Amino acid sequence: MLLRTLLWRATGALLLAVAFFACEGGPANPFSNPPIESGLPPTIAEPGLPVAFSHDSNPVREGDFADPFVLVTDSLYYAYATNVGTVNVPTLASHDLVSWSPVGDALPTMGKWAVSGRHKTWAPAVLASTGKYLLFYTARDRVHDRQCIGQAESPNPAGPFIDRHSAPFLCQLGLGGSIDPSVVRDSLGGVYLLWKNDGNCCGQPVMLWSQQLVPGGAALEGQPTAVLRPDQPWEGPLIEAPTMWYQDGSWHLLYSANQWNTDHYAIGYAECETPSGPCRKLGQGPVMASDRETAGPGGAEVFRDHEGRRWIAYHGWTAPWIGYSQGGVRSFRLDRIELVENPVAAR
Repeated sequence: MLLRTLLWRATGALLLAVAFFACEGGPANPFSNPPIESGLPPTIAEPGLPVAFSHDSNPVREGDFADPFVLVTDSLYYAYATNVGTVNVPTLASHDLVSWSPVGDALPTMGKWAVSGRHKTWAPAVLASTGKYLLFYTARDRVHDRQCIGQAESPNPAGPFIDRHSAPFLCQLGLGGSIDPSVVRDSLGGVYLLWKNDGNCCGQPVMLWSQQLVPGGAALEGQPTAVLRPDQPWEGPLIEAPTMWYQDGSWHLLYSANQWNTDHYAIGYAECETPSGPCRKLGQGPVMASDRETAGPGGAEVFRDHEGRRWIAYHGWTAPWIGYSQGGVRSFRLDRIELVENPVAAR
């Protein structure tokens, strides 16, 4: 049961409401490269932010559940995450966004093009299409040894999803590969795929991209458009993990930046004219950053619940356990998200 006891705390200059509830535990599994422990002051959100977050008790589920994506169906919420151990796409289900239960691996068998067992299955996103669900996921291409985006299909949101393709759905080999897929619909029902080129793997520029999908989402249509690139000090060497929504006459983009395994990882914001840009950043800092409870928030996705309220799903380390080598996990967190009228950062 959600307890309506509210506490207030500051994240930078942003006040966040906190409501406490119980959550189930899950196994932690350190599976990635050792973290970089910076020893420097963590990234702090700047004042006058264009979006505000109200926190329920976080994490909503203990254990590793990075890059969470929440799919809303008529009766349930499904959450999908980056691989943990031998599970390619860990999946949870909930009736109320409070209690979450595991429902298995949504992608138990990788596509033929992808390498299995490398702990390289990242950042899934699911699109509800007519009579089916499409899973977009990141995996290692066995031919080119780059991270690429695949697509799998299932009649059930819990899977199993099957990738019948012999090659990745999308892979910008000349730009280091492609990762972190996300999907967004426009007001006319058109669907766009957002992603990041993985240039930081190999000395290439890093950008966020957008491209429209054909009706039903089975293929790309037209040409990709670069919508954002790193150009602010707090972002460090990279930006990634885009998610977008439409509200109050504008498209709103959240993205993650800096090193994922430090307390410098944080979430930034940009306003866009269309799902394919152009986009402009508001302010000179992140909108969500490390605080006393959560370190290195990122991997965000925005969704609306059954009552129409907008939420952000994301992961974070529980301070001070930052990094797998320190016993930390990137656990699943949920916040309400609202736009702020006349933010200082937009002036």
